[in-house]
Formats: sequence, C-alpha cells, structure tokens
Amino acid sequence: MAEIGLRSIAFIGGGVMGEAMIQGLLRHKTVAPDGVIVSEPNEKRRRGIEQRYSVRTTSDNRGAVQQGDVVVLSIKPQILARILPELKGMLRADQLVLSIIAGGRIATLADGLAHQAIVRAMPNTPAQIGQGLTVWTATADVNDAQREQARMVFQSLGKEIQVDDEKYLDMATAVSGTGPTYTFLVLEALIDAAVHLGFARDVAHDIVIETMLGSVLYAQQSEKHPAELRNMVTSPGGTSAEAIYQMEKGSLRTVLSKAVWAAYQKSCLLGETVGKTTARKSAAK
Repeated sequence: MAEIGLRSIAFIGGGVMGEAMIQGLLRHKTVAPDGVIVSEPNEKRRRGIEQRYSVRTTSDNRGAVQQGDVVVLSIKPQILARILPELKGMLRADQLVLSIIAGGRIATLADGLAHQAIVRAMPNTPAQIGQGLTVWTATADVNDAQREQARMVFQSLGKEIQVDDEKYLDMATAVSGTGPTYTFLVLEALIDAAVHLGFARDVAHDIVIETMLGSVLYAQQSEKHPAELRNMVTSPGGTSAEAIYQMEKGSLRTVLSKAVWAAYQKSCLLGETVGKTTARKSAAK
C-alpha cells in the first residue's frame, strides 16, 4: 500500500465514477477518509457514501470546494452549466481541478471557473475494481507537484496514460471510455451463441468469461502482434479458419471501426454542445 499522498480532495458529485475514485483512493491509502469530502445533492446517496467510506459529505458545493487541495468534478455533462457559475471565483490559485466530465472541455472549465490549473481525464468503468484505464491531459498552469497528485489519483483506479493534447480525450472516450461497452456486447453475443449450441447459460457464461480473460492476459504478456497470435491458433481448413471467414464475411472489422468513429463524433459533438450551453447560461446571468 502507498503512503498518504494527498492531504485533501473534494468531489463535486458522488455518482458511480466519483464513488469508484473514492474507493480506489482509500484502498491505496492515497488519502485518509477524513481528507475526503463529497458534495452530493441526493440525501440518500450522501448517507450511503458516508456510511460506506467514513468520509465527509455535504450538499454545499462551494463549501466542499474550499476544503480540497484537489477538486474533482464528477458530475453529468448536462449539470455543468449550472455548477460552473456557482463555483466561479471560489478556487484558490494553488488548487488543482480534475474533471472527468464527458465533453467538458478545458476552455469551458477554465472560463466557467475563472481558474487555469485543470486536468481533464477520461477514466473507464473497470476503475470500479481497480482495473481501469485513465487517459488525461493537463494545462500548462498545472505544476509538477499537481501532475503527480493527478497521477496518484488515476493510479488508484488502475493504469494511466498522459497525453499532451486535449484532442486525444475525445479519441480516448471512443476507444477506452466506451470500450467496455464493445467488450460487454461481444461477451453477451458469445454467451448467447454458446447457449444456442446447448450449454446451460451459467456454464456458457463461465466458459466465455474465462476464455476472454485468458486471451486478453495472454495478449498482454506476449510480445506478439494480435494478428500473429490469431494466426497461431488458425489451422488451415480448421474451425478457427471457418469462424474467421464468417466474421470477415459479416464485416466485423468495419462494424467495430464504424462504432468507434461514431462514438468519437458523438464525443466531439457533446463537447461543442456543453460548451455552447455553458456559454449561453453564463451570458444570461
């Protein structure tokens, strides 16, 4: 276990990903429970988080922000336009803002908060079990110590990759952020196929899960390209060759490529929409 690395961290939003981050931070002892404060409007949700993790909770966003060296924005994109005016001017120059809001671009956050030290990140759902991947980028105003703070937070969720341009966040949203969806759909399809063959559903589930897990771990540990690994198990005229023929005939590669591209375009559009909505509401005040 790592030693305590953060003195205090405030979460604006106590949803699924916010809670996953709290779990990871406490599991890795990156921060002490009394160093965590969570602002969440839902009273039942607040009580649950407080009881499960012995952290402090509140419904006061401004009060929470003032108590964190690191401030995590873990709210839904549609709420951002309401939250930013509430928090504008509330941050100290030495505080780090860490946003995991899909479509929440750095310019939107910087303008809306009147604050420049911002990290934008895209984690994914395996973070809930410490096996996530977070892709992140930081503004030039984030100093080296703050970058290490961000890295510690993300490493408590699994692995992290820092990129030097925000444009990669929309790409990461389409690949790693949305990636579990593709994986779950393939798992579901293979399980259903195994049931169609005659396996009981629980047996089919275990066979598919273990096969997928083993294959991924093998690919991770191997130095070979996935195409080479596939060729190794594809005998001429064999079952794998027949299965691959049908998948290629069905344009599996093209469908996956189109899915990733569609997710990327949606992420870009979401960023534009969130930015315009925030600017419009800010101008109206």
